[in-house]
Amino acid sequence: MGLTSHKVLALAALLSVLMVAATVRYWPRLAGPGWRAVLGRIATIVGTQLSVICTLALLANNSFAFYSSWDDLLGTGEDGPVTVQNQLGSHAPGVQRLSTENVRDTGTSGRAPEQSGRLERVRLPGAGTGLSTEGYVYLPPQYFQPAYQGRRFPAVIAITGFPGDAKNLVTKLNYPSVQLKLTEQGKARPTVLVLMRPSPAMPRDTECEDVPGGPQVDRYFSADVPAALRASYRIADGPGSLGVIGNSTGGYCALKLAMRHPGVFAAGASLSGYYRAAEDATTGDLFGGDRERRDRADLDWCLAHLPAPATALLVGGSREGDGDYQEQTDRFRAAAKGTATKVSAITLDSGGHNFTTWSRMLPAALGWLSDHLADPA
Repeated sequence: MGLTSHKVLALAALLSVLMVAATVRYWPRLAGPGWRAVLGRIATIVGTQLSVICTLALLANNSFAFYSSWDDLLGTGEDGPVTVQNQLGSHAPGVQRLSTENVRDTGTSGRAPEQSGRLERVRLPGAGTGLSTEGYVYLPPQYFQPAYQGRRFPAVIAITGFPGDAKNLVTKLNYPSVQLKLTEQGKARPTVLVLMRPSPAMPRDTECEDVPGGPQVDRYFSADVPAALRASYRIADGPGSLGVIGNSTGGYCALKLAMRHPGVFAAGASLSGYYRAAEDATTGDLFGGDRERRDRADLDWCLAHLPAPATALLVGGSREGDGDYQEQTDRFRAAAKGTATKVSAITLDSGGHNFTTWSRMLPAALGWLSDHLADPA
């Protein structure tokens, strides 16, 4: 049974109920002073708590789609790079298509790709880094229409939070349907979306860094992924053809990638992102003890000590309900003021660090990104 299976959740919930019932039933028998009674009480307390915690963890995972499978959770899945025949009819390093489906937008079902686009589940290889991860590619309706057959499209790489699954961007934030609706309303140009998780080296949180002696994740996102996509799809090349957006950890990655690689990404948008690389048990040592590397992972420090990149950034979040987000954002915007780095903002009065808040900001953020991407002929 899969990690997200309802049977697994039901089994865990049943076990929790049985453990609670057993504790209530047998607790009087364990009230004695002997060592067996003491061990029995400890065992029932630990067993009950573990079963309840497992049930709650499964509920949270099913709700937020942090991990999609046991392999995903344990980091035992296949992560090797692959090659596949590309859309243009020749062989080149590119993405592996795992499955396809039509996008079903709100109130509509069964529409052909020429009407609603197509969502492909893919594996994105890194020819230069050897990294690889699964994700989704959304191709807009125009991609399949005869009038656009010679057309190459701009693309946006969307990165979810850690340790979230790329599936979050489809099931929770509904990127394809939001993009489709914006295009139909004339608020965004036809754009390819590439939906990814922030770390191709799970279960490690790499904060999109090139780790000394470890995974080169910055290079994966800024070089390998664009190359693989262009080898497989009609995605435009050159300045202004790519944008990047993300939420939480993905938001930090989006800002950092846009600032470090303005020649690759025309713009970056962050939804409730932060401004300095996290360092904790999930990240390990990201910098090999190198103070300069650590400083360069602090976006405020970069604006204060390095030439400001000529790029456009969007920061979105709430004044209340998301910790010290507003304070951090005010500081970042102040540091960028008067430099070549132009920072726009979406500010909600209130909203937590969750999908509901990010969903409220997503249409405006995708529309903003569209305005900053070139319109290739």
